[in-house]
Amino acid sequence: MRKLKLDELNRVSVDEFKDQEKLPIAIVLDNVRSMHNVGSIFRTSDGFSVERICLCGITSQPPHREIEKTALGATQSVNWTYHADTVSAVDQLREEGYTIIAVEQAESSTMLNEYHPLPDHKFALIFGNEVNGVADEVMAKIDTCIEIPQFGTKHSFNIVVSAGIVLWDFFAKLKLSQ
Repeated sequence: MRKLKLDELNRVSVDEFKDQEKLPIAIVLDNVRSMHNVGSIFRTSDGFSVERICLCGITSQPPHREIEKTALGATQSVNWTYHADTVSAVDQLREEGYTIIAVEQAESSTMLNEYHPLPDHKFALIFGNEVNGVADEVMAKIDTCIEIPQFGTKHSFNIVVSAGIVLWDFFAKLKLSQ
């Protein structure tokens, strides 16, 4: 088996990316501290053609060298906005018709494998701070909470790993099952 060369990957240009159909998801980063995590979320969002990212609170914004280390240019392709607080971002997304979903370990959360996103709906997926998770005042605003099943001793994934798992799951359920 031979690995594909870069010119064989059929990558779209930034302009083509901006025009292509998007996964109907807004990623909401609630006070994410690590710029490397922010950059990796941009890169992962580009990979799944996510509609946009909402950077909230202390979450760093492009352009920044530390974000670009992991984003590898995805800050140019993925649309993003900044909001001083996450609650206002969530309120705006709700007004725009998004279903508000926290990705968190919480009472009555739905396991990711049991959650079935409805076609023709828009989803705002909230990922929280690396230490404290999604803020309580944001949790009070959600429509539902999904949790990634875990079986080890740590019961925690890095935020980027969590985003990758959840985005793949939504992509597979919304796009590949059609």
